[in-house]
Amino acid sequence: MAILEFEKPLYQIQEKIQELKSLSESSGLDVSEQIKNFEHQAYEYKKEVYSNLTPAQRLQIARHSDRPNFLDYVRLMTSDFMELHGDREGTDDRAIIGGIARLGEQNIVLIGTQKGKTTKENLIYNFGMPQPQGYRKALRLFKHASKFNLPIVTLIDTPGAYPGMKAEETAQGTAIAVNLKEMARLNVPVIAVITGEGCSGGALGLAVADRVLMLEHAYYTVISPEGCASILWRDASKADEAAQALKITSEDLLKLDIIDGIIKEPLGGAHCDYEKIAADLKSAILKEINELKNTNPAILKEDRYNKFRRMGVFCK
Repeated sequence: MAILEFEKPLYQIQEKIQELKSLSESSGLDVSEQIKNFEHQAYEYKKEVYSNLTPAQRLQIARHSDRPNFLDYVRLMTSDFMELHGDREGTDDRAIIGGIARLGEQNIVLIGTQKGKTTKENLIYNFGMPQPQGYRKALRLFKHASKFNLPIVTLIDTPGAYPGMKAEETAQGTAIAVNLKEMARLNVPVIAVITGEGCSGGALGLAVADRVLMLEHAYYTVISPEGCASILWRDASKADEAAQALKITSEDLLKLDIIDGIIKEPLGGAHCDYEKIAADLKSAILKEINELKNTNPAILKEDRYNKFRRMGVFCK
């Protein structure tokens, strides 16, 4: 598992614990009390560190290479997942995956951005950066869900829509804009969850939802801190300063009414306990669906529209 910079003191304690355990096994010495003390020290240090994370440190956790991806959540949360391929225009963008699934006793349409965990996988999934064809595929599935009265769940973990020339030539901006418009008009409940990175319009193209939730250490922002620093200061090394100013953390966004809820992560981050974070995410999604599924479609659409219109409004 990759070790983040701010976690190194913790891993030094854990290495000491392993040394003591090895010594005990090889020599027969009873060092259980020392091991117990070090384990308590490690736990307390970890609690302290993770309760005082800076936005820049949360950014590192959100981008952790071992963080659960969309297909991990599909495997752990759902049954009978049937992937639906293609945008019906000849392509199947692998950065966005979607299909029909069963979440507990609830049938849903589940759509998400997919990242790889190795270089080979990331090349297949384009590092989680969708192209226009991916957003058109998602739109096709949104309309399918609306037609058959299935709640929609989107799981978002993307550094942004793919910024390449080919994507621009095939109307990247238009594809995202159409999704924003059409998601606002869906007749069924829409639940969006930012599970890792939620960056720019690439994330928003799947997040016009009745309820927007975030995992505790995920981030959601109009631009990456590195991009912001490059624009404001012509210096990407000031990304930590930009992360602080952008208010990208789940707590900040909840206070600003950009999101509707936070799903707490296991101590150390979602990558430390796949089973627990998947169970908690499933529970949170089902709770929101149960609250919304009997709502009149006209009210759903009106509330969804008003929710986004209120964002950024300043009252005198």
